Parts: sequence; structure tokens; C-alpha cells
Amino acid sequence: MPVVLGDTDRDADRFRFTLADDVAVVDTAQKLDAYLESHPDEDLVVVGPDVTMAVATEVAETYRLRRPHLGVVLMRRRMEVSTMTEALRAGVREVVVADDVEALVGACKRSMAVSEQLRHVESGDSNSRRGKIILVFSSKGGCGKTTVSTNLAAALSSGGDGASVCLVDFDLETGDVAIALQLDPTRTISDALGMQGGLDERALASLVVPYKANMDCLLAPTKPSDAEFVSAALAGEIVQVAAEMYDFVIIDAPPAFTDVVLKCFDMADTYILLTTLDLPALKNLKVTLDTLDNLGFPRTKWQIVLNRGGSRVGLTSDDIERTVGVPISVEIPSSVEVPLRLNEGITVVEANPRHDVARAFAELADKQRKISGAAKPAQVTKRSMFKRS
Repeated sequence: MPVVLGDTDRDADRFRFTLADDVAVVDTAQKLDAYLESHPDEDLVVVGPDVTMAVATEVAETYRLRRPHLGVVLMRRRMEVSTMTEALRAGVREVVVADDVEALVGACKRSMAVSEQLRHVESGDSNSRRGKIILVFSSKGGCGKTTVSTNLAAALSSGGDGASVCLVDFDLETGDVAIALQLDPTRTISDALGMQGGLDERALASLVVPYKANMDCLLAPTKPSDAEFVSAALAGEIVQVAAEMYDFVIIDAPPAFTDVVLKCFDMADTYILLTTLDLPALKNLKVTLDTLDNLGFPRTKWQIVLNRGGSRVGLTSDDIERTVGVPISVEIPSSVEVPLRLNEGITVVEANPRHDVARAFAELADKQRKISGAAKPAQVTKRSMFKRS
């Protein structure tokens, strides 16, 4: 249960009604310290609106080092930029307006989810290998990178082995993962801009948006102008930390060899290189392979995936293999099932696992599992955080 630092006489009933009947309320930082000392499993502190900023920031700064999994949510009567900046720098996870009950409950749930993820990371084997990094790329737009990325992520996270997956949308200007999965981009890569050089598991866990059990998404910025501020160094930090937290990190890349994309090629264990049955896509695949050769990226990491295969358009999979000199790893058939499920905001893998398209993605997922480098599968246990929502 959460503990509230506030006025015990005035705030106790309010917070117990909003959060939980058994919520604890203390009125001084000293009593909070004593309470937390006797409750080592506590994961959330809510700081009431009448507590001074000096006390609030001291609490956040103290426990961000002493108990990194403990989250602090700050309530203020007025939302000011200076207040938010000061609070976030001190380690407060979220700041909400005092009268917004829905925002408070939402902030508390998100903070508890972050704490749960951090405890999961802390309880894991620190000597285990990092998760497998998979880059989905095509230098031509319209080949279905997001469709492949989302369905592959769904297949890997639904394999029955408890593997955890983080889908990172590095198509920073026009990323479609949020739309494809109908996710609310309340947190995006833009929120990591001020974290370069200090990004850690706690920070990344606060940025991802859960999609389903064992599958989280780090979404592209909602403002395309933010893309220019995402450096290759920050991208590298994001991928590195994600690989320490998840069994698989899938990167949905833009159709260009940007600095961010080249950094991802450097770090990835596998490159899923997409093409379709048309001459422009085939030409771009050939250019991509030549570029990777010239840059020294190993061929052992290449996996050619033919998307929308089987279409009778004058080209065949044999034509592609003869042209590029590399065998096709998996062929994903063309089907109206794909746009149908896309418009519903769900993957084909989840909606119709027996469909030929879903079976192809299952095959692609199996190939990723068989390649060495993936971390030991992690079991993530979900639990209810509040009695009211």
C-alpha cells in the first residue's frame, strides 16, 4: 500500500478513499523515515500538496539512492514549470495537480509499475547475458517495418517461455507503433532527452508504455521536431539499458542510414532486412546489402525477410534470391488480414494465431530464439496495485 506524507487530520480520509482503505498517512519526514524503515517492501510515497518543496525534494533525493525502487509522486495545488523541473531533478517520478483524482491514481499506478520492473531487474541474475537486440530495417518506405516489428514482438512475448520484449520505435519523425497498437503516447523517447549520460533501468522503466503481458513499447516522439535532438549516443544508451532489462529488444528503424540507425546496426545481434515483390524494394535491398558490406557489418547477422510474399506481380522469391545472392530467411504471405488487424489496433499473431501470416511470424520468432545471445527468459508477475481505478 502507498504511504502519504501530508496532514493526517485533513488528508487521511481523502487519500484512503482515493487510493486504498489501508493507506498510511504520516505528517513529518521523520515519521515517514520510520515508517519506511519498518516497511522495506513499500514502493510508493505520495507527497501531499501542503508539504513544502524543500521537504519534498529532500525526500526524493534521499530515497532515490537509498531505495531506488521507491517512487515518489508529488501533488501541487498549481502546476508550474519550475516546480516540475525541480521535482524531476530531485527524483520525483511524477507531479500532479492536487484536485485531479484521476491523474493521481494514474501516476501512482505508473510509479508502482516502474517499481515492480525495478524489483524484477534487481532479483534477476546480474551475471546473465544481455537480451538479444533485433533491428528491423528497410531503406525503402512502405515495406511493412512496423507490421513486422509489432507482430514479431507479439510472437516473441507470447511464446510460452515468459520472454520479455521491448519494442523501440526509432522512426523518430513518423513512427507508427503507437497507432498500430492503439497506444496512448503519454511517454515517448522525447522524455529521455534530458537523461543522456545518466539513463538507467529506473529511468527507462518510466518511459515505456505497456502493451500486454511481457511486452512494453518505447514510442517515437509525438513532435517530429524532437527527432533532431535524439543523438546516436542517447539511442545507444536506450538500447543498452533495454537489453539489460528485457530478453529481446526489437528496433523499428526509419528507412534511412541515420546516425541513430547506424548506432543500432553497431549494437544489434540480428538485422531483419525487409523487401517486397517490387523492383524499387528489390533495388533498395541490394543497395542496403552493399552498404552494410562497405561499412563492415557482418553478413552473419543478416536475415532477409520477404513481406507480402506470394503476390502474383511478376517477381518471385527466387528472383530476389538470385538478384541479391542471399537466401530469404522467412516469407510472410500477403493477406487482407494484416490491414484488417492493423485498423483494429491488434497484431495478427494475437488476433488469429493459426493464420498463415501469424505462422510466418511464429517461424521468424523461433529463428530469433535459436540464435545465441538472448538472456534467460524472465517471468513477470502482474499484481493489482489499487482497489479503485
